[in-house]
Amino acid sequence: MTSPRPTRRPARAAGATTMAAAVLALGACAAPGVPATADDPSRAPSGPSTRPTAAATPAPSSAPSTAPSSAPPSPAPSSAREPAQLLLATQAERDTLAVVDPADRRGSAVVDEITVGTAPWDVAVDEASRRAYVSTAEGVAVVDLDTRERTDLFAYEHGTTRRAFGEYRRGGLGLAVSPDGERVHVAVSTGDAAFLETLDADSGEVVSSVPVGLRPFDVLVSDDGDEVYTVDHDGFTVTVVDPQRERARAVEVAPFGREGGLASFEKPHYAVLDDDGDLLLPYQGRVLARVDPASGEVTTTDLTADSHQHGVARAADGTLVIAGNGPFGNAGSGPSIEVVGPDGTDVVLPTDRRHETVAVWHGPDDEAYGVLAGGYTQQEAWDGATVVPLDAALDGVDESYEITIPGRPQVVVPFEEEAR
Repeated sequence: MTSPRPTRRPARAAGATTMAAAVLALGACAAPGVPATADDPSRAPSGPSTRPTAAATPAPSSAPSTAPSSAPPSPAPSSAREPAQLLLATQAERDTLAVVDPADRRGSAVVDEITVGTAPWDVAVDEASRRAYVSTAEGVAVVDLDTRERTDLFAYEHGTTRRAFGEYRRGGLGLAVSPDGERVHVAVSTGDAAFLETLDADSGEVVSSVPVGLRPFDVLVSDDGDEVYTVDHDGFTVTVVDPQRERARAVEVAPFGREGGLASFEKPHYAVLDDDGDLLLPYQGRVLARVDPASGEVTTTDLTADSHQHGVARAADGTLVIAGNGPFGNAGSGPSIEVVGPDGTDVVLPTDRRHETVAVWHGPDDEAYGVLAGGYTQQEAWDGATVVPLDAALDGVDESYEITIPGRPQVVVPFEEEAR
């Protein structure tokens, strides 16, 4: 990576930003007729290249590039320290969920693989029951975290017999577990429609189903569990769902307008909730949209990466980590990792890699790290993740390193391994 670009801005800039988006070409996240990643995983993705001198999308077996020389020595693997915080990563080009130790840089960071079902997308953990739930093309897989085995596969109400890979495949996308662990909320795409299905976490029975916007990449749950939010990529919306009453209302979140429709790059991807219960969605490394789900009000604050952004994660202290994928739409800069501190410090770490989703992991030193997955929906997706020490990044120091995760990791989430 090249030198980071630290800046400082006010913690809360006022006002909403609205401008027209100019869409010049189709590529990743474009219209379904021009998929960025075909159902056949052997096909190269279509769309514009932002790095003409770079090779095409690497084969699934390709390893990450050598870690920067500034990276600190590798900590001891988790086997030397128990219990540990590990990661779960959906391997979107396979049928497996990977157990990952981000501290282990001695080759593949995968310490176990669990068969869950075709083309896993999202994963959520319920620590109380020691279960993980995975949205696949086939159904919601239930995983026992202690035995590391799939114990059940819950069917979708709007399921399909078609089995495919890639971001346009049918089946489950975003997924979340209610705070009490009793419900699993999964967004299911049928191709031309989408639904938020709520399942009983024990029986797998679908207890409610509500139409939402097209291709809901992400699902979040309010702290009290009463509301569920879907981030509707092709709808330019966040849908606020009351699953108990089966009611929904859409909030348009389009800070740069809807010009270009399905071919637009200025669409929502992923979100996080802040301490006030508002949703935060990054757009193009130019603005962070804040959605008040109660009022539907959308305001924005400035970002500085100027890069087509996908995943976002939030640390306990409010630090944001955002994945940038290069010059698409009205974003003009290259791939990057943007780290925004609670005091408004905004640091951009340029990178040769593109990333899809982000999680916050606590290492053996209890320091907070951002982990950015190689992903499946972007061009030049790769078999690995980038790990970024957040305190160092906010000080303007890039100590990031890469780990290998085969199978195109789409979503990563942390979980606590029990002492053995």
